[in-house]
Amino acid sequence: MMSNVWVDILARWGHGLFGITWIGMLYYFNFVQGEYFKEASKEALPDVKAKLATRALWWFRWGAMMTFITGVVLLGGLAAAVNAWILLGALMGTFMFLNVWLIIWPNQKVVLGLKSGDVASSAGKAGLASRTNVLFSAPMLFCMFASKHGAAVSTGMIPLKTSGLTTGLIAALALTVILELNALFGKMGPMASVKGVIHLSLALTAALVAMVVYL
Repeated sequence: MMSNVWVDILARWGHGLFGITWIGMLYYFNFVQGEYFKEASKEALPDVKAKLATRALWWFRWGAMMTFITGVVLLGGLAAAVNAWILLGALMGTFMFLNVWLIIWPNQKVVLGLKSGDVASSAGKAGLASRTNVLFSAPMLFCMFASKHGAAVSTGMIPLKTSGLTTGLIAALALTVILELNALFGKMGPMASVKGVIHLSLALTAALVAMVVYL
């Protein structure tokens, strides 16, 4: 039987490898393909949608699936070692995964003509969920890297209050849920532009870190 150490190593390796694939495709869709679609000729779009977008979406959604599965394996192995960063990052990652499979992919099938439906409405829903995933991506990654520093310790001028269900963690989790509700029922707002969503993602990272560390 494979030792727990090797399970942990392979799960971490797979989580990173699949995560690179998933988030790389997410950035490609939002920063490259989406902007190209706005400028492409009507003659070019059908071919791009049929041959490029469908292939890219395959890697995108299965990258998300495998990232989520390996993340669940890692989370199960951590057990008592789960801390604020892990909880917050796992929540954002789970929302991002659900956005891919329950919102982005079903609506993109309508946009690409793979199933019938209101194209304009589906494009809006998929776009908002995709932008929300970009919004979550930077703070989620920060939480991944900060997770090994989850003990409640004080280092220099920075008190790391990251053990237990603190006020800051509750506030950070609540803000994350509110932003996901916006993905389901709200509007694009400043996330409509590439610069806007990048700036908001970095600002959200700073805000969530401040909540967890100082509240």
